[in-house]
Order: sequence, then structure tokens, then C-alpha cells
Amino acid sequence: MRSSAFAFLAAPLCLGLYGVIRILDGLDGSRGPGLAWTAGHLVFLVGLGFFAHAFRTMWTIAGRGRLATAGFLAGIAGELAVGVQFGIDLVVGFRSADRSGMDASFARIQDVPGVDAAFYSYGPLLFFAGQLVLVTLLALRRRVRPWAPVLVLAEIVLPLLDKDFIPLGAALLLVAFAPLLRGAVPQSTSDPVGSGRQGRGDVGSR
Repeated sequence: MRSSAFAFLAAPLCLGLYGVIRILDGLDGSRGPGLAWTAGHLVFLVGLGFFAHAFRTMWTIAGRGRLATAGFLAGIAGELAVGVQFGIDLVVGFRSADRSGMDASFARIQDVPGVDAAFYSYGPLLFFAGQLVLVTLLALRRRVRPWAPVLVLAEIVLPLLDKDFIPLGAALLLVAFAPLLRGAVPQSTSDPVGSGRQGRGDVGSR
């Protein structure tokens, strides 16, 4: 499945490119509005599409059991939340003349009940939780390196320390995904982790 393998390459690359554009956008002391703000957000939204494809493939490799399904659904739900957040960012950027105008718009939007929790504070965390669950299951099945979950956890934590670390986190994610870049070959499996059933479809080495 060449498209699946490409998703594991393109998703971290889009994330890293967004991080680089974000850094460049801030060199003048302010981020957005403008070309860099728009380009970075569009790149990230494209990356979300590749992440969705990657999550679906990891769910298949993990055996489509209960825990894998929970991780997949969490990842997709988190993607939707992040996608809405970045869509809001794009609209605000287009409609604002300067950063102070953007900040005022963001404040009004996030004051709407439920918006901050769903699309900024908590909803996006599901995106990262899904990543960690799925990669951990693949590590247990020896489809990725045993230390891959540690790299994914670092990719999650680094931007919380400083968003300028996003490109570094993306590089770590690419290393974690490296064994999955060879493509997918279906094969049978015994009891999938967390499934409680026999004979669910699995995907072989990549």
C-alpha cells in the first residue's frame, strides 16, 4: 500500500513544515496575519489528511481491536478538533488587518461557551492521545521499534514546552514511523492486543 507508506512520510513532514513556517512568521515579533500565517495553516490542514490515513493504517495493523479502535477514534476526533481550530485561525487571519485585530477576534470566539474546551484546550489532546495509543500497540506487536512510543511522547511534550520545538517533534515522529515507510502487506494474526477475538485482519512488516 504505497499510499499508506507515503502518509507516514507526509504527515510528519507537513507538521515539521508548519513548525518551520511558524518560526519564520514570528521573526518580526508577531505571527499573522499574512502569507506565512495562511501557508503554515494550510500545510498543517493538508497534514491532517495524511494523519487520518496513517491512523487508519495503524488501526488495521494493530488488529482493529477495542483498544486500537479507541485510539483510532480518539485520534480522528482530535483531528476534527484541531481542524476546526486551524480553520478558525485561517478565517480570523483573512478578516484581520493586524495581530491586535486577530487577538480581539480570537477572544470573542473563545468566549463562546464550549468553543475553547472543544477546539483549543481539550479536544485537540485526543489527536495526540490517539497517536500514542496506536504507536504503543504497534510497538507491542513489533511493527515499530520498542522505543517508538517514547519518541511520540516527546513529540507531544516538546511543543508544550515551546512551540518552536514543533519541527524537532516532527522529526522524532518521522523516526518513530520509519519502519512503516516500506508499505503494508496483509497477513493473518492470532489474538490482537485488546481485541479479545481471534483472526482479525492484520498487516505485516513494512
